[in-house]
Amino acid sequence: MSNTPIPPHESSPRKVIPIHAAPASDSLYEAQVKIQPRSVRGVFARWRWILVWLTQLFFYGLPWLQWGERQMVLFDLEQRHFYLFGLLLYPQDFIYLTALLIISALSLFLFTAIAGRLWCGFACPQTVYTELFMWIEYRIEGNRSARLRLDAGAWSFEKLWKKTLKQTVWLAVALWTGFTFVGYFVPIRTLALDVIALQGAWQIFWILFYALATYGNAGFLREQICKYMCPYARFQSAMFDQDTLLVTYDATRGESRGPRNKSAVDTSLGDCIDCTLCVQVCPVGIDIRDGLQYECIGCGLCIDACNSVMDKMQYPRGLIRYTTANGLAQHWGMRQILRRVARPRVLLYGAALAILTFAMVCSLTLRTPFKVDIVRDRSILARLVTGGEIENVYQLQIANATELPQRYHLTASGAQGIYIASDHQIDVAAGQSRWIVTRIRAPEGTVPAGPHPINLEITTANDASVRLHEKTTFLVPR
Repeated sequence: MSNTPIPPHESSPRKVIPIHAAPASDSLYEAQVKIQPRSVRGVFARWRWILVWLTQLFFYGLPWLQWGERQMVLFDLEQRHFYLFGLLLYPQDFIYLTALLIISALSLFLFTAIAGRLWCGFACPQTVYTELFMWIEYRIEGNRSARLRLDAGAWSFEKLWKKTLKQTVWLAVALWTGFTFVGYFVPIRTLALDVIALQGAWQIFWILFYALATYGNAGFLREQICKYMCPYARFQSAMFDQDTLLVTYDATRGESRGPRNKSAVDTSLGDCIDCTLCVQVCPVGIDIRDGLQYECIGCGLCIDACNSVMDKMQYPRGLIRYTTANGLAQHWGMRQILRRVARPRVLLYGAALAILTFAMVCSLTLRTPFKVDIVRDRSILARLVTGGEIENVYQLQIANATELPQRYHLTASGAQGIYIASDHQIDVAAGQSRWIVTRIRAPEGTVPAGPHPINLEITTANDASVRLHEKTTFLVPR
């Protein structure tokens, strides 16, 4: 194997395997071998479990928290109300969801440009639930060696009860996950009562659907999701450069690899003793010593395993470490590597992320707590009413985006003599919207014939500083 480090943007070298003609009865596809990762302790393994706890406490606990008399976070699709802490959003506020998705994408680009697939290795739901399911498997079936023996052995009472118990616990976790997920779209306390009473067919269907997805993805597909189904693995290299921190094997220091006696000194061998622990702990089953591969999720477990071996051999740590292609080639220390973080790509992502986040926060802070839509009644464009006045009729929708009942005051301006002839005091219940018929009039002769732009001002009765202006037209027949 060459000692030249492999840049992240290049494919790692592969062994050329001669292809021989196979009998017609041979399968054209290689059977999928189940990966049984070995447990490891270290900095990165500890951080992975910290992220498991944080993400799952947030996910499972958040829908049970209350904000006043309602659920703190609830995307009520049936009522078309979206509650987010103290905010009440309507479908018209879809722009905030769009901004949130763009912020998430920019954050992913930023973190990837800095340190590779941090999201994949530590916080992706597939990673988190796979780690959780493998921990259950470890607690029931034992360590890696015990699991391999159990899988290879014949069916016995021990194998039957262990496999059955594991699948039962997996199903329970998956069902609770599906129930919690649906609880973000249906009030979770009501949902719990409906499920116990076996009511709500659609709710139960989606609970089972997401439970099945969690059970299949985390219990069986596991690394195959990362390898074959996740598109991020395919385009990640477009966000890497020579200064991106990646999990890297130092081939210059490690080669030639091979076993050796701890007390003997063999100058022909590098620091790698070829123990393959880095492969055994890898959740996707790759050998990081073969160079950067798109399957690598950057979890750093191979670093923990290798460092433990280096400690036992009394070698310096860092044979496998987070470093950059430039850092590896130039033999830089971590301080020199981190100086290259603030490069144009990172600054561009960071600036765009900061601007968009600031704009979204300002928009949410300054948003008017009610919304108004005005639609002209097209069946009655304009008419002459008793008293010699011209009247236009409008359909007005007022949506109260607060959790208290509100009274709104309407006034019209923009053309001489116009006024609101219908009720200009409108009461709207908390979190509700109301359609009303609004009639605007002007004395005949005060406004010339034709369309005239007018302005409808809506204010809250208890705070006149909160107001909206809606533009429309007032028609005067010829």
